[in-house]
Amino acid sequence: MSSTQQAIIAGGCFWCTEAVFKDVIGVSEVESGYIGGTVPNPTYKAVCSGTTGHAEGIRVTFDPSVITLPEIYDVFLGTHDPTQLNRQGNDVGTQYRSAIFPLDDDQRAEAEAAIERWNAEHPSESAVTTIEVGEWYPAEDYHQDYWDGEGQRNPYCLAVIPPKIMKLRKSFADKAKG
Repeated sequence: MSSTQQAIIAGGCFWCTEAVFKDVIGVSEVESGYIGGTVPNPTYKAVCSGTTGHAEGIRVTFDPSVITLPEIYDVFLGTHDPTQLNRQGNDVGTQYRSAIFPLDDDQRAEAEAAIERWNAEHPSESAVTTIEVGEWYPAEDYHQDYWDGEGQRNPYCLAVIPPKIMKLRKSFADKAKG
């Protein structure tokens, strides 16, 4: 049995979700990419056009003895706004939808349970997070580890990412590296 597992999630701009999950204890790798669309081998430009059906997502590799899949999903739902349909803040379009892409039936059951937990904790706001299937396509190299490089000079990232990381550190203090 492998000592790591993977989960694929989409919660808006992949630069932002990648930055959050790189700060989670037990996560060894975060890869930005595209999933859930109809066009093989999509490009960033095509996905941004909103015509491919893909979401900007991340593939998280984690150690389940340190952080469990339910905890990964809880951090995901708790660090973006799962109540916004096809958008996160100023990013609008289906490519920014809130979605979980389970890799098997067990992950599907955990995704359903996580959404139910979130809805139970937020009775006045229902999550619109979908559970979908799709083929994973890694994003272009310049999107990988974006916050650690170019993102620290990008005004959009400087406005959006630090508050998400602070939310992680406040709401999930025992899961954050920082």
